[in-house]
Amino acid sequence: MKPIIKKGLLIIGGILLLCISILLYHVITVKPAEYENANIQVSRIDFENNIDAAQAKQICTDLRSIKGLTSDSIIVKRNVVVYFHNNKMTNSEKVFNELMHKRDYKAKRFIVDAKLANKAVCPMDQNSFSYKLFKTVNHFFN
Repeated sequence: MKPIIKKGLLIIGGILLLCISILLYHVITVKPAEYENANIQVSRIDFENNIDAAQAKQICTDLRSIKGLTSDSIIVKRNVVVYFHNNKMTNSEKVFNELMHKRDYKAKRFIVDAKLANKAVCPMDQNSFSYKLFKTVNHFFN
């Protein structure tokens, strides 16, 4: 009975060692994917009156025709339009001006005030132990 237990423990230990080796190899060699999201920016246009369904459709059509905007990233709610654009191809001022030339919209471009523009957006406390530990581990593997 003892040799069977020893063989079983050796097989289980070997499988465990193999799994740990594969995991370590994977963690050491695989690099995270790099996305183009660093160039995507969100912008907003405020309209003076509420937007109905027909106007929303027309605004979306006009925005989709502007180069640099992705077609699936336009959100229309009440009197606000939020859209995402590639800041290498265009900026919010150009988009706003092109939209205003297409139709006579009564709207203004939303500009973040200086206090909010300089505010950190990370919701985690950057002085906490868990943040520093995660940053260190992430830096080690990347």
